[in-house]
Amino acid sequence: MRIGVDATCWQNNRGYGRHARALLSALTRLDEKNRYVFFLDTADALAPLPPQAEARIVRAAAPAAVAASANGHRSARDMWRMSRALADPDMDLLLFPTIYSYVPVFSRAKKIVMIHDVIAETYPQLTLPHPLARLFWRAKVAMGRRQADAIVTVSEYSRQGIARRFNLSPERVSVVGEASDPIFRRLPDAGLDAGLTPRLEALGVNFDHRTIVYVGGFSPHKNLEALVAAFAKLAAQPAFRDIRLALVGEYEKEVFHSYFGVIRQQVEKQGIADRVIFTGYLPDEELVVLLNCATALALPSLIEGFGLPAVEAAACGCPVIATTASPLPELLGDGGIFIDPRNQAELEDALVRVLESESLRRKMREAGLAAAGRLTWDAAARQMMALIQKVAAQ
Repeated sequence: MRIGVDATCWQNNRGYGRHARALLSALTRLDEKNRYVFFLDTADALAPLPPQAEARIVRAAAPAAVAASANGHRSARDMWRMSRALADPDMDLLLFPTIYSYVPVFSRAKKIVMIHDVIAETYPQLTLPHPLARLFWRAKVAMGRRQADAIVTVSEYSRQGIARRFNLSPERVSVVGEASDPIFRRLPDAGLDAGLTPRLEALGVNFDHRTIVYVGGFSPHKNLEALVAAFAKLAAQPAFRDIRLALVGEYEKEVFHSYFGVIRQQVEKQGIADRVIFTGYLPDEELVVLLNCATALALPSLIEGFGLPAVEAAACGCPVIATTASPLPELLGDGGIFIDPRNQAELEDALVRVLESESLRRKMREAGLAAAGRLTWDAAARQMMALIQKVAAQ
């Protein structure tokens, strides 16, 4: 079969892009029976395209990864051009690795549409603050569901959420999992014999401080106000005078709804500006070093469809404190402490437990490494290959 892939999120440096790059790279490498054609709307890319895939550039006034922002939308002309390109009659099946960049396509090809989560539906005002943006999102998701011969998501937690939110039978939604990239690993002797990277040193990261790390965006549903408040309370205590909080994530060129200004203001009002590090976007080569150094990763989101940063941290041997509103309790088990994101006392208690106990951190490290090791992109790609075969046979 010839399989057309909407690869317009390939250059996105957030979760959608990371997921697409990892899954599609493994899929095209393992699937020797089918031919893959990647449809992109820019020649720029954060990573090389898989050598097994054919690339087609569809001219656009603005790439989808930029135009499909919390405050805007893609132009009708750009969407029409992509739709026409994907409607190539030679395509037997179309794969949309995220509903985020989906466009309606009217063709004979079977269609697989991935809906990662129901975050925008559960917390619309926290993710899409403008009514027009919410209207466009609802229309896009509705059309994607109607056109899909198969809907796929990233976890059983998301599968159940999608079924409830859209009144679907759970059997209509398939699961294709995620995993950490192989670069996320436990480094020998923390792999830091040569010292930290110059950028991490310049940011104030060092071995003398116990450091709590957060990785992700600054959207309100990430619940960072609660994390900053909990950290500030602990930082005021003599027993935790050395602790630091590193918030890792893009905040200058963010296309998703961002609360960065609110979080920075909160840090300043709490008087902890000298204890909180805003790193901005970090490439994986630096992030893996930071996660190896960190005392724990905190992910207190109101909801996560998968929670990939937590799995990446576990793969580095970093203990995880994460939300129960996610599949992470099942995925990481004893590698994490899981808290009600609306209960700040639980978050504070979890931070204290991890910061104070080396034996607990060691147990969490071992369990997290084992759990993360059971998740691979090759396994995810094989799940997708099985779904492709099933849809093609319908």
